[in-house]
Amino acid sequence: MQTTSHILMIRPVQFGFNAQTAVNNAFQQVNNETGVQEKAQQEFDRFVALLRGHGVDVTVIDDTPQPHTPDSIFPNNWISFHHDGSVILYPMFAENRRLERKPHIIGKIAEQFRIGRTTDLSDFEAKNLYLEGTGSMVLDRTHKVAYACLSPRTHPEVLKAFADATGYETVEFHAADAQGVAIYHTNVLMCIGDDYAVICLDAIPSKEERKYVEEKLKGSRKTVIAITLDQMNHFAGNMLQVQSLRGRKLLVMSTQAFSSLTPGQITELSSFNPIVHAPLDVIEKNGGGSARCMMAEIHLPGKG
Repeated sequence: MQTTSHILMIRPVQFGFNAQTAVNNAFQQVNNETGVQEKAQQEFDRFVALLRGHGVDVTVIDDTPQPHTPDSIFPNNWISFHHDGSVILYPMFAENRRLERKPHIIGKIAEQFRIGRTTDLSDFEAKNLYLEGTGSMVLDRTHKVAYACLSPRTHPEVLKAFADATGYETVEFHAADAQGVAIYHTNVLMCIGDDYAVICLDAIPSKEERKYVEEKLKGSRKTVIAITLDQMNHFAGNMLQVQSLRGRKLLVMSTQAFSSLTPGQITELSSFNPIVHAPLDVIEKNGGGSARCMMAEIHLPGKG
């Protein structure tokens, strides 16, 4: 199943602009804003309330002050959870992001869900090779296909290790913004729902790769909904389809992303599922990630 009603979110305690990630994350904006942690925490709490209000089961775990992990609000980069009970840990580019792999988080998840095999890919960090979870990959879980734009944070050798561990097919391509800068994470340019895919095809410079990705999506019976480079820059690709505990599908995004969509795109997306959105401006500006990055889907079997 592509979607889940169970989501892990990490409540920040020291959120802020991370210089270690800014070297290859063009979505971060250098600024002198004050009170960033408090504002981000307010945005986080409102976002959680929105999801819970729509019947999504959100497991919120507070981050710890030490070690300092300014990007802990984006847990989907270092861990993923799968239907067969497996958990995968990923190699992270920024040294201070590697500290996000905190045992108490996995322990908390294990209280409610059954965890079987754990595959730890973090040893690749010693070789300076990275794969940042469902940031680096956008997973078609139904068809077991992992879409990945290669970048300093997404290396084909680690992708192969992921594929070997999970049985996923990988679709690798290159993507860049309007300035020709490599897109740091695949999940800022595309989202896969059960029956559709939102993607910035204009971000794939190679006509051959663009055709390859589009045909692969259509071959999986996805309706392809294209967004522009400008919309991608407003996080319109950083969406996630989830479902309520009653099975109602929802497409979740930030208010900035929603506001960038055309009426036609909104109508088309709403024909598949309702859209819900929350303002995440402070998190987006300082963290360079948006709604999808904040949600780690829990596809593990439950206990009891």
